[in-house]
Amino acid sequence: MYESYWQLDRRPFENSDDPRFYYPGESHQGTLLKLRYVVENQRGGAVLAGAAGTGKTLLARVLSRQLADTCRPVAHLVFPQMSAAELLAYLADELAGRDTGTRSLDQTVRRIQTFLAENSARGKHAVVIIDEAHLLEDTQSLEALRLLLNFEPDSKPGLTLLLVGQPKLLPIIDRMPGFEERLALKCLLRPFSLDETISYVSHRLQAAGAKRQLFEPAAFESLHGLTHGLARRINRLCDLALLIGFAEERRSITVEQLDAVAQELVAVLPE
Repeated sequence: MYESYWQLDRRPFENSDDPRFYYPGESHQGTLLKLRYVVENQRGGAVLAGAAGTGKTLLARVLSRQLADTCRPVAHLVFPQMSAAELLAYLADELAGRDTGTRSLDQTVRRIQTFLAENSARGKHAVVIIDEAHLLEDTQSLEALRLLLNFEPDSKPGLTLLLVGQPKLLPIIDRMPGFEERLALKCLLRPFSLDETISYVSHRLQAAGAKRQLFEPAAFESLHGLTHGLARRINRLCDLALLIGFAEERRSITVEQLDAVAQELVAVLPE
């Protein structure tokens, strides 16, 4: 709606997994490099934790695109709240291809084991990414995932399991010592600093085709304070500010306008 007014090719603050909009902040880039090391060296598992809105899912998508060709296939589960049997059946389909037949839990497990052995023989290493993993409070589902790490075709795990979730995932894992000891890495993604917030917004605008800076320099400190450096909150506030700036025919986004937009977001209360 507002793209032509601000001379943009596309909307810059969509919550999408478009790699053009990935900003390599210090915490994000460091975490990405560590996770690549874990996967490409065929370690068993890792945890990526962070507050809601820090960009965990986008980081996982970027990771899957940057992995070596030998790290295939990559199965990405975005809603893990299912029984252990359903979870394993889903992963079997994602890894080995869709199966229209009805299989028992034992058959599903053997199907995964057979696929991992064949995949390893082809010189490949599978990757399983479980998003929103903090929802996996069912011990049986977590135990089923742990057992996948027991499949070691060449004396190494046949897959790397990446659990992605909010920080409450960490104590859940800590309560399962047998699982925790199989993890090569646990990362905590932190929000952006003020300088990173400025760079993040500038990067997003440039990726969207901006020819100039649309936010006044003084607005960034307010933006960081209002969003606490959380990428999703930054996206929401900046997107709405650009929309209202377009409606009011502003030339740029000021501190006052940004604060007013933030008040609108928090002041919508039932009567």
